[in-house]
Amino acid sequence: MNPPPDRRLVALSALLEIEKRARAAESAEALGFLMVNDTHMVVPYRQAAFYRADEGSVQALSGLATPDPDAPFTRRLAGLMKRLLRRDAVAEPRALDLAELSKAAGRGGDAEDDAAFLAAHLPAGLALVPLRRGETVLGVLLLAREEPFGPAETQVLGHLADAFAHAWAALVGGGRRRRATRKGFIAALTAAAVVALMAVPVRQSVLAPAEVVAQDAALVRAPVDGVVEAIHVAPNAVVAEGDLLVTLDGRELSARLEIARQQLAVAEAELRQARQQAVFDDRSRARIAILEGRREQHAAEAGFIEDTLARIRMTAPRDGIAVFDDPDDWEGRPVALGERIMRIADPKAQALEIHLAVSDAIVLEPGSEVRLFLNIDPADPVPARLVRAGYRASPTPEGVMAYRLRAEFAADDPRLRIGLRGTAKLHGEETRLVLYLLRRPIAAARLWLGL
Repeated sequence: MNPPPDRRLVALSALLEIEKRARAAESAEALGFLMVNDTHMVVPYRQAAFYRADEGSVQALSGLATPDPDAPFTRRLAGLMKRLLRRDAVAEPRALDLAELSKAAGRGGDAEDDAAFLAAHLPAGLALVPLRRGETVLGVLLLAREEPFGPAETQVLGHLADAFAHAWAALVGGGRRRRATRKGFIAALTAAAVVALMAVPVRQSVLAPAEVVAQDAALVRAPVDGVVEAIHVAPNAVVAEGDLLVTLDGRELSARLEIARQQLAVAEAELRQARQQAVFDDRSRARIAILEGRREQHAAEAGFIEDTLARIRMTAPRDGIAVFDDPDDWEGRPVALGERIMRIADPKAQALEIHLAVSDAIVLEPGSEVRLFLNIDPADPVPARLVRAGYRASPTPEGVMAYRLRAEFAADDPRLRIGLRGTAKLHGEETRLVLYLLRRPIAAARLWLGL
């Protein structure tokens, strides 16, 4: 027969086995589960809990895979352990009961309340086993059973606590420091990269609506106040110099001309009569100068009306295309002297007109690079160069205050046609990326602060 095993050897073997498992644990959760469950192989108990000091929470409970951090018992136990560590009441493994545990936590009159609450959930005999590394308590292992823990068991638990603390520090303490160091290095490297990136010089640029317009177009303006009678050409029609474009209503001028001619005939008749009577009548001789002046007045008035009547038929001042709106919008419309009706433009002489909003204004010099993204072909921009920029903002048809800019195209492009619209990208001076990104917020802050 084999001799019965020595209990001390069995206990020693269990102790070594637990130490081996603790050092082989791959995570803090696995180590916490081992501490509250496998310690029973060496020191028997009914319940166990492990309090994690760095997070201030109960990490593991015996018999549970994961404790509920919001459960009343878990929260009450975590608060009690936190007060114990604050009062340095867990310097070494010790055995105590519920009342002693509540008093050691140091809450005065609440100690009895703590003892009553814990008595409803824990047996009377307790053992507190701190996991220490140097002067730092990493956590506290709480064991509970009906019988008090003896000095020998407390000594064994102290030995286990040293192994548990070593394994915990390897998984959490040193690993956390390494992770924190790594995270700190990555954060510092990221911050340095962001700072370096913010200092990168970039060219200022801004987007603004733009339209292809005629360059040096001839204007067709109303020669007199009147009403448009007829538009003789279609929009964008090709015209030659001298072609009839617009006719104004000339009935009023014709009536005025007829009256002026009648007045001129009367003045000439009166002048002839005065000259005939001047031979015998001194008073008639004296009226000749007055009548001559009146005749010249009516002659000048008739001549002016004739010239004006001739100008109500407006012709093309040059070859080109007629640029204007719908003819139906003009016929029957009253116009004032000098009001623009249409433009005659050379289809090959094109320019780019840009409306740059005041809120988007940047420093632009003549010759600055401009790229036009046409609405009909936004993927292939058309290059241009800034010619001039308005010094004063004016409202656009959309009601936005904007500066009017003019640019010339770098080369002929078959896609360009007067009237096409798109978006112009204007490139300004170089600046730092941080200033480029914060340009609008800084401008808004200055307006808000009144600086």
